[in-house]
Amino acid sequence: MSPPHGISAPGSATRPFVLRNEVAAAYLAPALTAGLGGVLTGQPELTMAAITSIGATSALVACVVGAWLHRRGRPRRWTTSASRPALALGLAVAAAAVAGLLGWFASEWLPSHTPVPDAGWLERLRIDLPLSAALAAAIVTCRWHGAISRRQT
Repeated sequence: MSPPHGISAPGSATRPFVLRNEVAAAYLAPALTAGLGGVLTGQPELTMAAITSIGATSALVACVVGAWLHRRGRPRRWTTSASRPALALGLAVAAAAVAGLLGWFASEWLPSHTPVPDAGWLERLRIDLPLSAALAAAIVTCRWHGAISRRQT
């Protein structure tokens, strides 16, 4: 009998994949590092982006990708049979493409069709969103694949 979802077997050194922990790490890691970079270099716009668009995008993508991969604890066969680098690269490219389109939409369409002013932070979204999405997707995929691989051995 296997241990309950999210709990390692007694005596097991492997860590289970816990989505809420992955989402928290996906928000905190880029928010803290980019925020610190903004503070140290005197770039308040980077500090603000770190805790908003960069951290929030990372957390959202980690949540969506992690939930899709984990799917009630029963992984899809092709996701476990694919190599970790190939799966991570594929999901990172897909996440970056979707986030890039969203960043482009926000920076181009919003100022001309809504009362949102054409501000510098909208231009940052073209870089912040796809980069954050790609990194979060790749990291959460690698961590999930590692947890699944250890669990199956």
